[in-house]
Amino acid sequence: MGTIKLQNIRTFSFHGCLEEEGKIGSDYRVDLEIKTDLRKSSLSDDIKDTVDYVLLNQIVVNEMDIRSKLLEHVANRIILRIFKEIPSVSRIILAVSKLNPPIGGDVEAVSIEMEEYRT
Repeated sequence: MGTIKLQNIRTFSFHGCLEEEGKIGSDYRVDLEIKTDLRKSSLSDDIKDTVDYVLLNQIVVNEMDIRSKLLEHVANRIILRIFKEIPSVSRIILAVSKLNPPIGGDVEAVSIEMEEYRT
């Protein structure tokens, strides 16, 4: 087994419960960790034997472009899509953070983290 991590994926997205959040948008950070078997690719040196992190990044960016009210909802979409498109992924840990959230305080970020296993 092995781990692939994509750290600090930055997007500008339009998530939030407030109507104005859907209009003005905000900065987001996504951290993704997946578990997969890296033994074959460690020997073959061939991208077809591993999980392509370019595809992982594209899935995150595509799903972050679709508006959701809750960070949990967009995170779940990302997880489901990774499991659907990449059968070799056995576990996902995903954190989605809204930077400088409009909550009336000096808060750097609000984050949710989800962990799911392939069933």
